[in-house]
Amino acid sequence: MWREPGDYIFLQNPPGLPSIAVCWFVGCLCGSKLVIDWHNYGYSIMGLVHGPNHPLVLLAKWYERFFGRLSHLNLCVTNAMREDLAENWRIRAVTVYDKPASFFKEAPLDLQHRLFMKLGGTHSQFRARLEPEDPATERSAFTERYAGSGLVTRLRERPALLVSSTSWTEDEDFSILLAALEKFEQLILDGHNLPSVVCVITGKGPLREYYSRLIQQKCFQHVQVCTPWLEAEDYPLLLGSADLGVCLHTSSSGLDLPMKVVDMFGCCLPVCAVNFKCLHELVKHEENGLVFEDSEELAAQLQMLFSNFPDPAGKLNQFRKNLRESEQLRWDESWVQTVLPLVMDT
Repeated sequence: MWREPGDYIFLQNPPGLPSIAVCWFVGCLCGSKLVIDWHNYGYSIMGLVHGPNHPLVLLAKWYERFFGRLSHLNLCVTNAMREDLAENWRIRAVTVYDKPASFFKEAPLDLQHRLFMKLGGTHSQFRARLEPEDPATERSAFTERYAGSGLVTRLRERPALLVSSTSWTEDEDFSILLAALEKFEQLILDGHNLPSVVCVITGKGPLREYYSRLIQQKCFQHVQVCTPWLEAEDYPLLLGSADLGVCLHTSSSGLDLPMKVVDMFGCCLPVCAVNFKCLHELVKHEENGLVFEDSEELAAQLQMLFSNFPDPAGKLNQFRKNLRESEQLRWDESWVQTVLPLVMDT
């Protein structure tokens, strides 16, 4: 602060209490310009716990609106938020969509196999259902590596790998996914041509233990659910190895987009996402994924996407092909091409 003040102070909001006022004050002392990156509204997140009319929530809303107007540049993550800031807060912002980091990408088969073998050490869902005839062949639930050539191939009768990254909070209704998996299990029992499913749910949060107990009470035969806590470098590999992602994020304000879907798209992983106000700015229904309203619709989508799995001509692979061809920018490229010129003009 005192030795070498920066020309700019970048602040992501939320959290903005008390950071917005502190950064504005420091900027006044040091001659730094304040840039606020609006990812959501802090008061709306507080409202999930206390209710929208709680005095603390109303105070937080006033605080964000008042001090947010003192910034030199405002960035936001959706056009819906840009319009809301302009109409209700009198804050002029520029929409800059989140982009995935460069390490979110499709994982080659050998790295997938290595990840599955690693996770198989602690989670039975990743272990081989049948031992290979050649004891020198290394096999997971999804892949096998031949001892002689080292070649990795996918198993023909492998289960589908479903991934859902969740914060286990009130704005993500995990019960939707759990109910959809129950319906999918029943479809298999009724004789539909569907694969078994390994559903991996990552993340941590206040509701994790509650839902973990619910999962343990289910008597699934063809659906397996595990909730590992992954090392940082393994999470992108998991997304790059999965067949389908599921997003349960609904946004406390209805104006932000789930970063977890951005990361999944970086890995060319198709997504089924629960619908809310501005989701269409990211998930294009029937193009890079599907949007659902409830567990019934999600179960029907899982049935459609996994019919005759793995089908190279199926809808799931078409979504993946569309994602590959979209050639979306990465975070560092977006910074140079989009954000830096805005900052330099401030």
